[in-house]
Amino acid sequence: MAHVIHFENANIYQNDNLILKNINLSIDEHEFVYFVGRVGSGKTTLIKVINAEIPLKEGQGVVLDYDLGRLRKKHVPRLRRNLGIVFQDFRLLNDRTVYENLQFVLKATGWKEKAEISKRIDEVLERVSLTYKGYKMPHQLSGGEQQRVVIARALLNDPPIILADEPTGNLDPETAEDLLKLLREINDNGKTIIMATHAYELVKKFEARTLKFEQSQVFDTGNAEEIDFDALIH
Repeated sequence: MAHVIHFENANIYQNDNLILKNINLSIDEHEFVYFVGRVGSGKTTLIKVINAEIPLKEGQGVVLDYDLGRLRKKHVPRLRRNLGIVFQDFRLLNDRTVYENLQFVLKATGWKEKAEISKRIDEVLERVSLTYKGYKMPHQLSGGEQQRVVIARALLNDPPIILADEPTGNLDPETAEDLLKLLREINDNGKTIIMATHAYELVKKFEARTLKFEQSQVFDTGNAEEIDFDALIH
């Protein structure tokens, strides 16, 4: 399988602070990968580097053939169209319906035909089991439903990679499990998914490759069995 993300000898800074050092890792297409570690261990920072929100200053980093160290500003939107982002705090436009939230993203990324826009929105809402919720305002939805809208938004441009940063952080355990099942289904259908999470019970229940962030480094543990989660919590 081809690498869709590859870092070699990368040092990652936020402003002038070294957050992660000597990162060497590759993620292949169609993989599901957890990022785990304490708050402040660098999980979100690495996601922001992958998304070109934070520049890569030292070492090598390639995402879908885009060289992060040499990426020009004008090419950042093109890279981001290939990345679906799922945030913990939803970031929906609260003065617009679900349909209008999704329509806004499609128009912002170059879609013009009304019929094609409507068809694509219907497709992604069906994919996340919200077929009849397009007319609702975000505040009329449960937290789990709002996060499903966020996943639908991430799928709009059919990106090969989904970056999910603590997507279950604001959800109750049952809703969180349903959401993770949805992400696993999306992965089964061919997407590469990276999920930063503190939901360690879910990580243990739905095993996948797990990268542990600790002491400014990233350790490829294989899967959850190799990790002392209690040590990450306390």
